[in-house]
Amino acid sequence: MSASANALLAEAWKDLWNNDLSQTDKIIAPDFIAHAAPITGSGDDTVHGREGLNGWVTGIHTILRDLSFEITVGPIATDDFLVVRWAAEGTYAGGFPGASDDAVGNRVHFTGTDTLLIKDGMLAEYWANADSLLFVQQLGVRELS
Repeated sequence: MSASANALLAEAWKDLWNNDLSQTDKIIAPDFIAHAAPITGSGDDTVHGREGLNGWVTGIHTILRDLSFEITVGPIATDDFLVVRWAAEGTYAGGFPGASDDAVGNRVHFTGTDTLLIKDGMLAEYWANADSLLFVQQLGVRELS
C-alpha cells in the first residue's frame, strides 16, 4: 500500500478506537484476529472478527468515559504491516476487576504500540502491546484475579 493509503488506514484505526464503530466494516477484515494479553491476567488472549473487536472497543469505553486515542508515532508501514504508537486518556468510570473505588472519576492515561497485518487493503491481524502496568497502577489495583 502507498504511504498515503497507510496514513488513511492508521487514521481510521484510531477513529475506531475512539469509538467510531462505523469504521469497522470499512477497514477490518471479516476474519480479523487480535492478540492481546488480558490486563486482568485471565481469559482468552484473542479477539475474533469484527463483532469481537467492536465488543472490545465498547467495553473499554464503558470503563473509561471520554476515552480518546491519539497516534504519537507513525504510521510506520511496509506493504503488509502497519505500526503505530499511541497515547490514550479517559476518566475511569468503575468496573475494572480489582480496581480501587477511590479511582472512580480519576483521569487515566496509558500508551501502547499496535502492529497490524494488512491483507487486501484491510486490517486482518493485530498484536497489541499496551502499558498495562501503568494502567492498573492508576486504578489502584493491588492484585489481579
